[in-house]
This record gives sequence, structure tokens and C-alpha cells, in this order.
Amino acid sequence: MASMRDIKRRKGSIQSTQQITKAMKLVSTVKLQRTKQRALNSKAYFSYMYSTIQSIMSKAGTINHSYVTGNESDTKAVIVISGNRGLAGGYNSNVIKLITKGELKKEDLIMYTIGKKGREAFSRHGYVLADDYSHMIEAPDYVDAMRLSAVLLNQYRKGEIGEIYLAYTAFKNTVSHVPTLMKLLPVDQDAIIVDETDSKYDVPMNFEPAEEEALELIIPKYVASIIYGAMIEAVASENGARMQAMDSATSNAEEMIDKLTLQYNRARQGSITQELTEIIAGAQAIS
Repeated sequence: MASMRDIKRRKGSIQSTQQITKAMKLVSTVKLQRTKQRALNSKAYFSYMYSTIQSIMSKAGTINHSYVTGNESDTKAVIVISGNRGLAGGYNSNVIKLITKGELKKEDLIMYTIGKKGREAFSRHGYVLADDYSHMIEAPDYVDAMRLSAVLLNQYRKGEIGEIYLAYTAFKNTVSHVPTLMKLLPVDQDAIIVDETDSKYDVPMNFEPAEEEALELIIPKYVASIIYGAMIEAVASENGARMQAMDSATSNAEEMIDKLTLQYNRARQGSITQELTEIIAGAQAIS
């Protein structure tokens, strides 16, 4: 059985840890309120951009463009958005598992990581890594998303990569965060859901200027917007996950402190009882 000194030392250590988890919970809560509002504000544009491209593709018929038909490269580029720090529950590991436990073959992938935790994990698993974009997740900015999309689209046009995917954690609400894998290019027309009873889909899509030129203008903005929206949602999800993790850690610490307090009181009572027993035995021996 642990001594009173050991129990007291252990209890003090847990109390110190609890103070840290409480502070981290408060910080995460404040950050969540700010990032949550930003995510909700951008979600409408993020979602509408995606649905607009779907609508264009569904009504455009057969378009002979690499953005739709693809190219001959078997290499797939995957943008993975994770955090730069841990202590966020399963936030980082869940989005990483989308790739490591998913259907995409490791030998075909080149990883574009936004977040140090994702980069470290894929490095351990032996994936091919592109440049480090971890700084972008600290303060998501549309300009950064445009630069990354320009790099990817340039490689796509050259035929160095054949498909572009995006893995991130979608923000639903404070307690619900969904790891999501999206295919950005080529636009998958088979995955477009069309309500054939809706008369608006009977209207043909006409392009002015030509369809190739129009796609060259639209698709870069589409890719950049999706990446930017994903970063904003990922940051909100990370703060929400960290707040929940620190809340659970604080509660667990409280339970451990209560148990140690009970153990300490029992040990103290046992020590007092033993001392009284020894005093009484000594008094009886003298008499």
C-alpha cells in the first residue's frame, strides 16, 4: 500500500495537471467561439461553390477538358489538413486514418500536408511528402489557399499528377466534427446527384467564352475556395476537439483527486489507529 507521502505527492501532481487542463480548456473555448463564427460565416460560400460546380458539370454535357476527363498520370495528390499541436483527442488521428486506412494506394500518393501532426504521421508511414504548408493552418488566409491551388493545378496541367484529393475535418457543431475526403479534380460527373424531375436540369449549359476558357477561369477559384473553406472548418474542429479533450481530462483529474483523497484519509486513519494501539500496548506493558 502506498504511503501517505506518496499519495500526497501523487495528488499534488494531478492537481497541477488539472490546472493546466482547465487553462487549456478556457483558451480552446475562447478560440472556438471566434473560429466557429468564422466557419459558419464561410460555410455558405464554401458549400455553394461546390454545388455550383456540380450544377455546371451536370448541365454541361460532355466536356473535353482535363479538369473533367483527367490525364494519363496515376499519381494522386492529397491535401491533408491537420493541426500543428496535439492534445485534441482523436482530431489528428481520425483525418490521418482517412488515408492510411482508406482505399487510396500508398505508392500512388504524394502528400501536401497542412499541419505538422499530419506531416509527422505520414513521414513515419513512409509516404511521399511535398513541401511543408503547416504555417497556413495557424491563420488561414485565402491568398495561401490560392498559392497552394496554383502549385497543384500547374502540376496537374503538366501531367505530373492525375487526381487531387482533400482530407480535412468538417465542422458540424461544437461537439460534432466529421473527417472528410473530397475529390477535387478531375470533377467526377458520376458522383453528381441530379434530380431529373427538376425542370431546371432540362436547360442546356452554354458557355461564353468557350467552355475550355470558362473552366480555366472557374476551376482555379473553385479549388482555392474549397481549400480555404476546409482550413477554416478544420481550425474550428480542432479547437472544438481540444476543448472536449481538456474538459474530459479535467473531469478525469477530479475523479482521481477524489480517489486519492479517500486513500489518503484511510491511510491517515490507519496511521493514527496504529499509533494509538502502540501507545495503549506500551502503557499496558509498563503497568
